[in-house]
Amino acid sequence: MTSAFTDDPKTLVSTGWLAAHLRDPDLRVLDASWYLPAAGRDAKAEYATAHIPGARFFDIDEISDHRSTLPHMAPPPEKFISRMRAMGVGDGHQVVVYDGSGLFSAARVWWTFRLMGKLDVAVLDGGFPKWQAEGHPVEDMPPVLRDRHITVQRLAGLVKDVTQVAHASKLGEAEIIDARPAARFRGEAPEPRAGLRSGHIPGARNVPYASLLHADGTMKAPDALRAVFIEAGVDLAKPAITTCGSGVSAAILSLALERIGHRNHALYDGSWAEWGMYDDLKVAKG
Repeated sequence: MTSAFTDDPKTLVSTGWLAAHLRDPDLRVLDASWYLPAAGRDAKAEYATAHIPGARFFDIDEISDHRSTLPHMAPPPEKFISRMRAMGVGDGHQVVVYDGSGLFSAARVWWTFRLMGKLDVAVLDGGFPKWQAEGHPVEDMPPVLRDRHITVQRLAGLVKDVTQVAHASKLGEAEIIDARPAARFRGEAPEPRAGLRSGHIPGARNVPYASLLHADGTMKAPDALRAVFIEAGVDLAKPAITTCGSGVSAAILSLALERIGHRNHALYDGSWAEWGMYDDLKVAKG
């Protein structure tokens, strides 16, 4: 049986593709595992125990904008440059990002690279669970790192701030697509972060990120992805703004949009961690 899956080094690659390219000199693999506190998992400790050979650990909380009080906001370009250079990730590299959930936080790092103008980056479909389940090699040794020059050009159009999102919500000029589970979107379940209101940005559509994935953490085929967005009422002819709880799972929506050829999308970095905090921003429920 042949799979309809197409490897694309700019969006999503299979475990088979990575296994075939693992020894390529210009390949860099990043473990971008990150978990919500309720998961009770320690991403760094898991990386130290076992990771894909040669993988570097990308710390989403550390490689972020610490000038902001919001969680893991996109890093300033100079911080991204310094961290990547120290990790030996630079110009001319093909980057593959994976995580320990299957497909979750890796998409956030894929988006971060794109924000910095680095487009030769893909998410590993099915992530570390699929890699291990198929018997591919793992190691517990940290890689030998050598500095590598990296240049970035921040693509400001790929990120939106609260003012831009409020404007889009009011005018309906873009589709705001929320990746949170339906009960949180509707305001029926509390937010995992204390002090946030419940509900969603007025006019937003709900596409829970899990609806874009198979049970094994692999992403659905483009035709199926397109159907999920359409069923949720998303007008794919409009520009899109993705959002979620804190800007992590929103990137899964961004990746899915890219997979179906929707190029005009941006991510609301503050997401509900910001919108849900301010009483002067309107909230919709239901």
